[in-house]
Order: sequence, then structure tokens, then C-alpha cells
Amino acid sequence: MSSSASAPHHPLHLAVALDGAGWHPAAWREPGARPGDLLTAGYWADLVAEAERGLLDFVTIEDALGLQSSRFAEPDDRTDQVRGRLDAVLIAARVAPLTRHIGLVPTVVATHTEPFHISKAIATLDHVSQGRAGLRVQVSVKQHEAAHFGRRTIPPLALEDLGTPAVQHLVADLFEEAGDHVEVVRRLWDSWEDDAEIRDVATGRFIDRDKLHYIDFEGRHFSVKGPSITPRPPQGQPLVSALAHQTIPYQLVARAADIGYVTPHDTDQARAILAEIRAEQAVAGRADQPLHVFGDLVVFLDDEPGAAADRRDRLDGLAGTPYTSDAKIFAGTPGHLADLLLEWQGAGLTGFRLRPAVLGHDLEAISRGLVPELQRRGAFRTAYEADTLRGLLGLARPANRYAAV
Repeated sequence: MSSSASAPHHPLHLAVALDGAGWHPAAWREPGARPGDLLTAGYWADLVAEAERGLLDFVTIEDALGLQSSRFAEPDDRTDQVRGRLDAVLIAARVAPLTRHIGLVPTVVATHTEPFHISKAIATLDHVSQGRAGLRVQVSVKQHEAAHFGRRTIPPLALEDLGTPAVQHLVADLFEEAGDHVEVVRRLWDSWEDDAEIRDVATGRFIDRDKLHYIDFEGRHFSVKGPSITPRPPQGQPLVSALAHQTIPYQLVARAADIGYVTPHDTDQARAILAEIRAEQAVAGRADQPLHVFGDLVVFLDDEPGAAADRRDRLDGLAGTPYTSDAKIFAGTPGHLADLLLEWQGAGLTGFRLRPAVLGHDLEAISRGLVPELQRRGAFRTAYEADTLRGLLGLARPANRYAAV
């Protein structure tokens, strides 16, 4: 175990991305994977409890509007991998009362869902979790997902089409729509002032109607009057996050998010991505606002050197093909992963979202192996220091944009 990386000035933030049995497609076949429990509440409650035991900042919960697929933008016919999932927002709401500190960040797809519905759902999650909600906004470019809704047509796409002008125009339009989607959601969260509810039995006044506000949003993609039907969330603004791999999604992060997840494969790339996001933040007029940038990594973690790489090879054999990812794939010991995280933190990343390759193994390896290693180096909390997700991430509760000064 190496300890060459010195302790940072600021403790880093850690999240885990929960998806099925884990991020490796053969994870469900591992001992302890619990494939029969993937669609039960208890399975997800156990995962989040383990993450909270490790004092992690939050969990993200994957979701989509189509079945999982080994292909880029179309369904496959495979029967040897996990297919089917529960709704991420509903999982988070079910788990919320069973947890006390950890943030809950379900994935929502902006492309085919109304911002009014998303705003209400995440505000509700923030209320039932007492201030621990966020969302991960996602864009869909898949023709078969559009076909579920019948409101728009998206042409069939292949991976090699991504660089063409027509596809770049489509992607830019979808991300612009996602930015408007988030703006509507945020305005709806503010459409009730904090003290709009009076609840005074003696006078018979439950609500102060003057403290509910129309948002009157008019844009290319949405026309939303408001106000919301759900009072302002406890955090004021739950956390908005997004995964980004290139300039157009970096612009969404810079314009609309509190946290961006990025996928560098080395330290120099991490610096370059951060520089681009900070430049886009300035263009968006948000240079003075806090914006966390987390590095994403897929992790295979074992205490014995070589064991994680051997496990990855064995899983690749079960899957019939080597596992690849948009993110860097790390296979090694908790000590070596701690070295890497601290090196990348030195490049400017404020935290990391780890994708456990096998949830039944690698989640515990994070919470019971990596976390103590980081704590020994003074690089991670030893107790939860706040009751809200904004508090854990050092973000102030924002003022309501509609409240009279």
C-alpha cells in the first residue's frame, strides 16, 4: 500500500453510482450479487445503508427510458445480462426514511419528461428526506426511447455518427432543452416562498397566496406558468448534477448544475476538462458560483495486489468480451486507489463518483476499505458534519428568487 500522496487541504467528497448488480455486465453472476432481489426495496435499502455506513456524500441511482443494452443507441437481444429496472426517483423516496445523512440523487431523463413533474417529484423527495435530495439530469438521443412517447422523432444513431454536423446539431438542441428543463425545475422550486404556509388554525389561514408565484417561463421547448403544487423544498434548491464527456454537455454543467461528473483517464486530462468547464462557467455568468466537478471511475477493489485485476479478467470471461467504459477502469487495492484520487484532486477535482463493478463486493470495499484508507490520510470525513446534502457539499441554501427583498 502506497502513501506517497500527501493529505489535501480540503477533504474530498465521495459518491457511489448504483446500477443493478454493478457496472460490469457479468456482475449479477457473482456470489453475493443477489440477482433475485434486484427489483425489491430491501436490496436498494441495503446498498444505500452500506454507502451511508461509509459516510459517503451521496448515492446516484441509474435510470433510463429504455432497457439496458450493450449497443450505443439501440436495443440488443441479449438474455445473459441484467435487463429491467425500478424507477430511480421512487427507489430514492422508499430509501429516504431508512437513512439519516446520505444524499439521494436519482437519475431523471429531461428529454421526454415534463419539468413540472420532475420538479414536484424531487421537491417531494427533499421533503421526505429532510433535505437530502438531488437529481442527475440525463438526455436521451435514442430513437426507440422517443417511440415510447410518440411526441417527436429522433433518427437512428450509430457511434460513428456522433461527429457529423447533423448529429452535433441534434445533440446541441437536446442539451439546450435540458438546460431549459432544469431552469423551469429550479424556478418551480422557488415558486413558493419559505413562509408561504401559515397553518394557523385559530385564524383559519393555511396559506399566504401572495407568497406563491407564477414563474411564467416561455422558451423554445417549454411554456410553464406555475406555481408548483409542492411547497419549497427544505434545501431551497435540491442539488442538480449531470454527467458530461465533451463540450456541449460541459456547457450544460456550467450553465445549470451544482455538480458535474467527468471522465478523465489521467491527471492532465482532468486539468484540461476542468479548465474547459470553468471557462464555460464564466461564459454562462456563473464564475462566482460554486460548482463541484467529480471524477467518475469504475472500480474493482481488493486488498491483495493483483486480485482485482484477476477478478476483472474472470468477469470478462463470463461476459464473453472485455469490459469497456466511458470512465477510467481501476482495478487494484484501496491504497492505490487513494493515491489516484488524491493525485486527481490535486488537479482540481473536488470529489469522485465511484461506479462499483460488482455491488455485492466493491461497494463494501469502498465503504470499509477505501474510506478508512482516506481517513488515515486526513482526506475524508470521520463523521457526517451536516444534515442536508447541500451542507455536506459546503453549499449555502440559496435565497428564493421571487421573495420580496
